[in-house]
This record gives sequence, C-alpha cells and structure tokens, in this order.
Amino acid sequence: MTTTSDREILPPTEPPTDAPASRRTRERPIGTARPHLGAYLILGVGLIVVMSPFLWMALSSVKSEGEIRRVPPTWWPEAPTLDNFRDLFARLDFPQFFSNSTLVAVVVTLGNLVFCSMLGYVLAKSDFAGKKLLFRVVLGTLMIPGMVTLVPLFVLVANMGLVNTYGGLILPFLAAPFGVFLMRQFFQSIPDELIDAARVDGASEARIFAQIVMPLAKPALATLAILTFLGSWNNFLWPLVVATTEDKYTLPVALALYSTGQNQTDYGLLLAGAVVVVVPVLIVFLLLQRYFVQGVAMTGIK
Repeated sequence: MTTTSDREILPPTEPPTDAPASRRTRERPIGTARPHLGAYLILGVGLIVVMSPFLWMALSSVKSEGEIRRVPPTWWPEAPTLDNFRDLFARLDFPQFFSNSTLVAVVVTLGNLVFCSMLGYVLAKSDFAGKKLLFRVVLGTLMIPGMVTLVPLFVLVANMGLVNTYGGLILPFLAAPFGVFLMRQFFQSIPDELIDAARVDGASEARIFAQIVMPLAKPALATLAILTFLGSWNNFLWPLVVATTEDKYTLPVALALYSTGQNQTDYGLLLAGAVVVVVPVLIVFLLLQRYFVQGVAMTGIK
C-alpha cells in the first residue's frame, strides 16, 4: 500500500499551445504598427519640407535667368547649363573670397574649441569665489540679441584700429557664450573621481585638461566645431560692416554685392554661389556627424 508521501509529486504542467514559444514571443499586439507608420509619415513630410529649399537651390543653379524668373516656376531645368557657375568664377575673385571665408571660419572655430573648453572646464570642475555669478553672466549674454551689441562692438574694434583687418573679423568671435555653456554641460558628466585620481598621481591641471579631459570631449568638441563653423562661414552682417575693401570680403558679402546690379538681382549667379557656399559646410558635417549626434545627446541639448 502506497501513501501520499511515497508518491512522486510532479510540477504542474502548462496547457499545450498551438504556436511554439519562439513564435509567440515574436507576435506583436494588434495595432502597434500604425503609430510607427504615422511617425514615418510625419518624418517624411518634415524631411520634404526641410529639403525642398535646398533642392530648389541646386536645380535652379543650372537654369537660365529667364527660366528662374518664369511664372509659374518649374522644378526641373529644361535646358541645364553651367553658365551661372562660369559667370560666378569669372566675375568674382573667387580664390580670394574663398580663402578669406576659410581663414576666418577655421580660426574662429579653433579659438572657440580652445577658449570655450577652458572656461567650460573651469566652471564645471573648479571651485572658486564668484563661480556661480560668472556662470550666470555667461547665461545672461545668451539672452542678448546680436544686433544690440553690433554698434558697441564696432566702436571697440574701430578704436583698436582693427577695421578692415583679419583681426577685426576674427577676434570678436573667438569665444562664444553658447560654446562655454555647451562645454560646461559636457564636462559636468565626467566623473570627479577620474580627475581626482590624476591629481593624486601628481598631474598638473594643464596636463589633466589636455591629456584626460579633452580626449573624452570629442563628441562635444565636434558639436561645437560644426555649429561654430556654420555660424562663422555664413556670417554676413559683421564682415559687411568691418570689411571695407574687396581683399577682405568673405564669400557671403561678395555674393550679395556682385549679384545685385543697378536694376535687378542676378538670381542665377546668386544661386550658383549659394551652392558653392553650402558645399564646405556639408563636408564638415559629414566628417563630424558621428560625434555630433553623441555631443547633442550627452550635453543635454534638446
């Protein structure tokens, strides 16, 4: 005679199902595909809206002046021509203007990478009297429109004798408050223990900044480089005010002056020049886009 204790107690079994477990885990709830489809449609429409002006600019740069002014306008050129680009390089001292823009944009970008990183590191990882006040001043300058400081800045540059010089085009923009804020936000994400360990090992602050902090800041540096280069390359108002002779003109200023005649604007020349101006910016972005996305995500910019 067997008792209950002598019987083998088996674990409860699950009722059989028709579909395998691996197949059941891959099944989606009904209706989850529609939100994704809607998001793709919204993003696609947004992409079309953003890209339409650039596509129009590129297609119109190979149209004749008459076709550009046609009403209603046409998207695709009927007889593509490179006359606008030939006229651009014939009428403009293109190498001079291109070198001026390149020099100003590169030096301004490098200056922001160095000086904004230094100040951002100090505001993030150093303790000193007036630190919070200094950071509030930096944030306050972000709220001041550039038009407000244009005249005082020009008077200052004129008193220093920097009108119509490369120094006048470059020095006022070597450190921007946005760059300081951007780098400060990124440096705050670096663990303090890493910097303290380097100090215990006897490393100086300059060595910590150059060999430890800066290599870790590649995403933020790439973001700052793209934004600064873009702003400096496309800057029009300040070079127009400071540069008084053609040998100091940048590309945006030269295009605006040479494409406007006495009676009408040469839109073909203007659009061809716009295409040429956009190319360096696209090259810089394509080279740094991997770090740009990381930098925007890690610095808290939404």
